[in-house]
Amino acid sequence: MTDSSLPPAPTPPPASTPRDVLRVGHGVVIPMTEIGVSFARSPGPGGQNVNKVETAVVLRFDAAHSPSLPDPVRQRLLKMAGHLATAAGEILIHAHRHRTRERNRQDALERLRALIERAAAPPPPPRKKTKPGRAARERRLTQKGRRGTVKRLRGPVGGDD
Repeated sequence: MTDSSLPPAPTPPPASTPRDVLRVGHGVVIPMTEIGVSFARSPGPGGQNVNKVETAVVLRFDAAHSPSLPDPVRQRLLKMAGHLATAAGEILIHAHRHRTRERNRQDALERLRALIERAAAPPPPPRKKTKPGRAARERRLTQKGRRGTVKRLRGPVGGDD
């Protein structure tokens, strides 16, 4: 059998560019098609273009219905988002720290990535309750006795004058 008799190998799909996905870590990758970006006028002072240029970014991510998020991550994300999450499960991030749209867009995406990364990280193990040992209890009682003695000796000096 020669190589010419084999069917041609399937071509791999085109690799997505870094701008097409938001790589979070912990195995979570979110396509940019799930993230909506709109622009608005930035609040506060801004000079001659303040009333003309829309540089503030409003980023929307529908976390409640995203197929890219595993269920435990989705639940932790909506809980961690707090006031950034709407009742419908959308996460809204407003970015207006910078003067340009692109920097504000990057800032909003980075804040979303950091939030999802925290939610995707495994939760810490539950704390095991422990009791102090016998030596620790004895040290505490000894210190307590010394402290009580010091306070007792601070009283007024008794004497017959």
